[in-house]
Order: sequence, then structure tokens, then C-alpha cells
Amino acid sequence: MSQASSRNAKIAGVAALAGTMVAVAIVAATRAPAPTPTLPVAMGGNPLPTRLAQELDRCSTLTMPDAGCEAAWAENRHRFFGQPGSERAAR
Repeated sequence: MSQASSRNAKIAGVAALAGTMVAVAIVAATRAPAPTPTLPVAMGGNPLPTRLAQELDRCSTLTMPDAGCEAAWAENRHRFFGQPGSERAAR
């Protein structure tokens, strides 16, 4: 008799495990997917003016010192750190 009850207990355990797995699969299939997180958008401020951006692109390829490039990099630093001179770059 103990073998029969042990066998029945194993069958009941496997059936309970299978039922739990089916229930979890159904819940997972019917749940709406979580929304994907979005990156925060920086508000305010103007994008880099076209003239300054073009000058910085040109300067990034130069290997020799250039007064115009030094001024452009200084203006870019001023804009980034918010120091005086950022009003000139906004034009």
C-alpha cells in the first residue's frame, strides 16, 4: 500500500508542477509588455550654431595651431560652461 500512495504522491506533485507552469505561461503571454524607457530630452538652449559647428569640424582635422580654431574652441567652451560669450554664439 505504501508504494501505491508514494506513486500517487509523485503523480500529484508532477501534475501540480505542470499546472503551475501552465498558469505562469498563460499569465506571461497575456500580460502587456512593459513600456521601453526613453531618454530624457534636454529642454532649452539653442543647438550649436551652424557657423561654429562648421568651424569646429574644420578645426578637428587640422594639426597645426590656427587662431580661428583657438577662438572657435574658446567660444565652444564658453557656451558649454555658460561663461560670458555665450550670447555671441547664439547669434
